[in-house]
Amino acid sequence: MYFGYGETELQYLRSRDKRIGEVIDRVGMIRREVDPDLFAAVVHHIVGQQISTKAQATVWRRMQEALGTVDAGSVLAAGPEGLQALGISGRKAAYITDFALRVQSGAFDPETVRESSDAEAIRQLCTLKGVGVWTAEMILLFCLQRPDIFSYDDLAIQRGLRMVYHHRQVGRELFEKYRRRYSPYGSVASLYLWAVAGGAVPELRDYAPQGKKGAK
Repeated sequence: MYFGYGETELQYLRSRDKRIGEVIDRVGMIRREVDPDLFAAVVHHIVGQQISTKAQATVWRRMQEALGTVDAGSVLAAGPEGLQALGISGRKAAYITDFALRVQSGAFDPETVRESSDAEAIRQLCTLKGVGVWTAEMILLFCLQRPDIFSYDDLAIQRGLRMVYHHRQVGRELFEKYRRRYSPYGSVASLYLWAVAGGAVPELRDYAPQGKKGAK
């Protein structure tokens, strides 16, 4: 399953901003996989923290093969030691086990998150160990497919903004200007800025001062 968007969102962004429109036309449609299962999505994001995308894919594949369905029951059956045997750090294994216990006990209800506003869903997700604002925002985008997620904490989005608009740096005030401009389709804008940051438009370069560049 891929993040769902179409011509309505693209035409809106084109009408709001010529430069992002040029990027859209250059890059074309972007297919980014989503995981509609909120429990699995939270675990997947915790697994991926502070490791490479390739390492995350390897560990996640091991989890799926070992546990079958990644849910509270299978996580608790494996236990922290079983999770660590799959290549998950002790700290992450503790976070994932705690999350599974909270879901099993009813202390955390994934369906309540699904039905909440963006701000409330982020607040609820941030009560989980190992989940901060950026992780919560990525879960909203790549699991719940919320249409207007535009993360200030995402360094690749900031890099994309610098490249598209020739900024040397993007502070909070400037970032909020773009958030307002792209709303209510900030998630689609995020997809295209990530693509730019990853080199999808080769002639665009990063204008950050040397030594201050970075990307997630």
